[in-house]
Amino acid sequence: MPLPPWKKKNRATKEHLVDNEELSGGHAGAGSLSKSPVNGAGLPPPPANLRPKLVFHTQLAHGSPTGRIEGFGNVKELYAKIAEVFDISPPEILFCTLNTHKIDMDKLLGGQIGLEDFIFAHVKGIKKEVEVYKSEDALGLTITDNGAGYAFIKRIKDGSVADKVKVICVGDHIECINGHNIVGTRHYEVARMLKELPRDKMFTLKLVEPMKAFDMLEPRSKGAKPANDNKIGTGKGTLRLRSKGPATVEDEPTEFEEKAVRKVDDLLESYMGIRDTELAATMVEVGRDKKNPDEFAMALDDTLGDFAFPDEFVFDVWGAIGDAKMGRI
Repeated sequence: MPLPPWKKKNRATKEHLVDNEELSGGHAGAGSLSKSPVNGAGLPPPPANLRPKLVFHTQLAHGSPTGRIEGFGNVKELYAKIAEVFDISPPEILFCTLNTHKIDMDKLLGGQIGLEDFIFAHVKGIKKEVEVYKSEDALGLTITDNGAGYAFIKRIKDGSVADKVKVICVGDHIECINGHNIVGTRHYEVARMLKELPRDKMFTLKLVEPMKAFDMLEPRSKGAKPANDNKIGTGKGTLRLRSKGPATVEDEPTEFEEKAVRKVDDLLESYMGIRDTELAATMVEVGRDKKNPDEFAMALDDTLGDFAFPDEFVFDVWGAIGDAKMGRI
């Protein structure tokens, strides 16, 4: 559903913005863990106000001062914190990248943030409307979403229908399909809607591209595939954001987790036309201790039943998790 309107703050406060500060950890913008009293082993956790606070540093990708954010447990709360710092409305934020201001889909913020990651927020820029002739069944678009109601283009396949329409770019938020507003629609539903558009007919897309700084005005990117050594997070641990339940601080993903998540994400793109590392990580988490594919399928249905995954896809995901466990990928 469309996000509700938000009231603007009068101005960003000094306590949230820093100017050219040097941060511990070797580079500006590193997230930090503030110190707090630690109880002895076996004692109950301290009250919330005494627990360690995770502080991250952020900028608007097209240029801004550096801000500090903390106290968020999911992506929507993260966007609200960023918006508060920079005196903008949360729905203005399309997506975030980690450790780069560029529209780099390999660095897209998903379900995990390294404790030393710097967060760059990409906000709405130019709106555009384009008519496309669907000459093939597949458009060549891979869709993802920002976790807060906006689906956007993560990859464009070379030589595809979409590739020939140069105004369509990686990072563009899909706002409307044939006049139908799809804000609030999940990525897999958007991918299905695009796939079901009739062949050999025109259709219309309303898109919103991210605002760009002058040094980002460059030839259109196709959206690179994740590199084999691309890791989730760069710090000593990660903050895991969940759509259901509280955020948790975890160790960096193991080699098994990285390989399994990457392979499951590839399967999501192959079967459903989407990429979603948070969804892939959840599926790996569900399947890592299951004994057989039937047990995995039942657990997956309990956890992610809304997706209605086809049996063939579930079996391939089970195989990918098994291959990662055995070191075959």
